[in-house]
Amino acid sequence: MNGLVRTWFHIRRTPYQSLAALLVMFFNFLFVSMMVFLLLGLNVVLHYFESRPEVSAYLKDGIPQERVNRLIVQLQSQPGVKDVRFVSKEEALKIYQQENKDNPLLLEMVTPDILPASIEVTTKDPETLKSIAAQLEKEKDLFEEIVFQQDIVDSLLRWTRIIRGGGLVVISLLFVVSVVVIAAVVGMKITLKKEEVSVLNLLGASGREVQTPFLLEGISYGLGGALLGWGVCVGGLWYLRPRLEEFFSPLSLWPSSFLPFLGVLGGEVICGLLIGLLASFLAVRKHLRR
Repeated sequence: MNGLVRTWFHIRRTPYQSLAALLVMFFNFLFVSMMVFLLLGLNVVLHYFESRPEVSAYLKDGIPQERVNRLIVQLQSQPGVKDVRFVSKEEALKIYQQENKDNPLLLEMVTPDILPASIEVTTKDPETLKSIAAQLEKEKDLFEEIVFQQDIVDSLLRWTRIIRGGGLVVISLLFVVSVVVIAAVVGMKITLKKEEVSVLNLLGASGREVQTPFLLEGISYGLGGALLGWGVCVGGLWYLRPRLEEFFSPLSLWPSSFLPFLGVLGGEVICGLLIGLLASFLAVRKHLRR
């Protein structure tokens, strides 16, 4: 308990330096939290598209229905195909009206003639998409456009890899910055308290008793920054939750329980503790050699 009291005394005696160290840790862990939740959200979106393998082929106007029916039969006979659905112009209009029912401006002047009919092919796995898309490409004179779901999946995978790689680089740099800043702040405080440390040594205080308050001070910066960064990020996500759910509908990005958030908090708390301990240990090792 004496070590905790002395740690709090050290922090209060130099509030600006303590605040600077805490803010550095706060912004670092705020960025880490944002990166982690962004990657978790991307994984949800990726899983959504992977679980709904689909090719949508939009027909040109004037294509005979008999030719369309023959193509549908051919597609239905392909292995790995779950369902083949023909969407007429009228059905496309109903879907469009349902998706934009809250925006009357988008519904004005929209008629079935404007929207294309389409063939939607759902497969059992993403690999089958490639063969279906290749078969539709052979009949591309029938279609205005072929939307290949696998392209979306590949694009999401590419962006996930880019964000993950870039995030790891930035987080590594922030880790180094955090260690340097906390070590500098703790080292400066040790220098300012040289006389106090000398008195404690003369009174027979052990090295552990002298070092413990400084080690606890570094740990407090790491833990405080982790808790604040996580709390602000989760609070912001909670505030934006209705808008995010509306924007990403029908996906549900918000987890069914709070456990993922607690898991992220636990990981950040451990990282904050280790960063603070390492930084303060380096400062103590440099300035309190006996």
